[in-house]
Amino acid sequence: MDRAAIAAIVRGDHSDPFAVLGMHRDDEDLVVRAFLPQASRVEAIEEATGTVVADLERLDGAGFFCGLIAGRTEPFRYRLRLTIGDTHAEIEDPYRFPEVLGELDIYLIAEGRHRRLYEKFGAHVTTLDGVTGTAFAVWAPNARRVSVVGDFNDWDGRRHPMRFRHEVGVWELFLPYVAAGSVYKYELLGPNGALLPLKADPYAFACERAPATASIVANAGKTAWADDAWVAARERANKRDAPVSSYEVHLGSWKRADGNRYLTYRELANDLVPYAAAMGFTHIELMPVSEFPFDGSWGYQVIGLFAPTSRFGTPQDFAAFVDAAHEAGLGILLDWVPGHFPTDAHGLGLFDGTHLYEHADPRQGFQPDWNTLIYNFGRTEVSNFLLGNALFWLDRYHADGLRVDAVASMLYLDYSRKAGEWVPNRAGGRENLAAIEFLGRTNEAVYAEQPGTMTVAEESTDWPKVSQPLYLGGLGFGYKWNMGWMHDTLAYFREDPINRKYHQDLLTFSFMYAYSENFVLPLSHDEVVHLKGSLVAKMPGDRWQRFANLRLLFGWMYAHPGKKLLFMGGEFAQEREWNHDRSLDWHLLADPAHAGMQRLVSDLNHTYRGMPPLYELDAEPAGIEWIVSDRENSVVAFARRARDSSDFVICVTNFTPVVRHDYRIGVPGAGTYIEAINTDYAHYGGSDVANGPLEAQPFGAHDKPYSILATLPPLASVIFKRTPASATLSATPSARSSP
Repeated sequence: MDRAAIAAIVRGDHSDPFAVLGMHRDDEDLVVRAFLPQASRVEAIEEATGTVVADLERLDGAGFFCGLIAGRTEPFRYRLRLTIGDTHAEIEDPYRFPEVLGELDIYLIAEGRHRRLYEKFGAHVTTLDGVTGTAFAVWAPNARRVSVVGDFNDWDGRRHPMRFRHEVGVWELFLPYVAAGSVYKYELLGPNGALLPLKADPYAFACERAPATASIVANAGKTAWADDAWVAARERANKRDAPVSSYEVHLGSWKRADGNRYLTYRELANDLVPYAAAMGFTHIELMPVSEFPFDGSWGYQVIGLFAPTSRFGTPQDFAAFVDAAHEAGLGILLDWVPGHFPTDAHGLGLFDGTHLYEHADPRQGFQPDWNTLIYNFGRTEVSNFLLGNALFWLDRYHADGLRVDAVASMLYLDYSRKAGEWVPNRAGGRENLAAIEFLGRTNEAVYAEQPGTMTVAEESTDWPKVSQPLYLGGLGFGYKWNMGWMHDTLAYFREDPINRKYHQDLLTFSFMYAYSENFVLPLSHDEVVHLKGSLVAKMPGDRWQRFANLRLLFGWMYAHPGKKLLFMGGEFAQEREWNHDRSLDWHLLADPAHAGMQRLVSDLNHTYRGMPPLYELDAEPAGIEWIVSDRENSVVAFARRARDSSDFVICVTNFTPVVRHDYRIGVPGAGTYIEAINTDYAHYGGSDVANGPLEAQPFGAHDKPYSILATLPPLASVIFKRTPASATLSATPSARSSP
């Protein structure tokens, strides 16, 4: 036996352990070698007969054993019997098992086209050659040695070095008896032989609860789902002509149990899911659930991309939450963060001792805004890793869509950088061509392989065609957040009503580009943190006016073209700024003003979902017909039309606290107009200025053939629905009770 090879195994510095360990031909005989530092004696036992075929000699005091099986040349199945102190144990030798990755896997990995790498990489409980254990595989092409370490081998990196698949830079190993629940990491030697910090598995399906950082052997998703009907029909719920109203939630602070304890995924399934459904939302959008080490990042600095955070339970618990949402008729959207990752030592940074996942040049690989590292999207293995992660959440957890975080930071090479701090692309421009290609490929794969799902871009610039398909020159997203609408609208609402007539362009400008993308109107978590205050705190005036303004804002949002998104707490006018370390202030619902706000949002959702004019042509110019923009009185009115153009509603908004009596509004057709929504109803906390049924008069106004004389309530939004003139309908407030 080569003494140098023995020494390399003993010190954990051999790059090809399968060439040394296990059973091998040795001229006319077989030899079995093993490194078992815990054993004082090792015997090889033929599995078929149960007989000892070799008593292995200890060739090194550290625990390297070797035994000759004379006269046999064909390898056979065997086990190792260990003497450890006064005890004996029989084990399977990991170094007798065949390769984990098949030829097709290797081919697809090399091509960069293995869309389901999560089925091979990571830790998978499986049966190999009749033995149950866990198969591990990790990409680390520049490492000198990679070992699996964990509670099953005393975290000793010398014990289980992995096989290197040179063709694709992947290390693999099957460990018998390692079962679900086992805690593990990877120990790597860098290309220069230096021992690196222990690394969590990039493909781990479960992780330890922070501040612990190890990976856990686990199964992803669940084996029996109850949502077949939902999945088959969800395309209808996600289409651009469907009503989409998302409730954005941070699971750790939506509601907490006694002692400020997190609710579990299963508790949230029993509490959050029925609440969101009763409120009339169509989707719950979850801030990132992928495992992250720092609570204060809210999940936007991810290390375990394939693991639902352990803060709220197991992977199976999270799958049960998704299943419960689908049973209640709610879609689940996940915030997904492919743009950057944290620098924690156990994460992806310098994973194999080189800049593997990130760019080496900090002008390309470091994100100064968040002190994070930027993925190298131009590296095939990295883009394939991220693309596979997108498909993973839709496949294994039946998520209905992904909202992609910070897309602008990915698109621009000079994002948040001064001159000289960034590297131009090959054409000398500022566009990140590799990121653009990656986003397009990912969107294409999602829509092709997970039909009925959606992707949504949080993109804050005027990048063109974000939500148009690739064949039209777009990025391929299904939707884009309308950040311009959000900024302009909140800026307008901060103005005292007496000054609003000077700022009406902030309201009307969004209609100039409302059809350039498939927009989502976001009032997200970003607007209620970092000293920005809550939504109701942004509103001017006394307490009554602040609440009236917020009701007006919600009415304006639901009347405006675009899908809806509201961050938790906004629906009942949370007054303090959001704090991720504590529950929302649910006790506020004892106050009629807060309870009224909640009733309004519920009624807006239900009304919105029941009125095709408010959603069917969101992204089509034919979906809106402008009526009036009365700057002097701060009044705006427009019609929203359904695909059936005879089906329309009239949206009228008074942005001042002055009641406007006998205000003439042009309307497109004859009939009786009744209030479907009036944000000033007493039921919602308003002053209850309302209109009974209004008969359209044959007097033209605002270039329309008919008109109505309406009373415009103060700081309120009213949506009128046309009905046949003979109908006798009441305009009383909604009787729907608070969920």
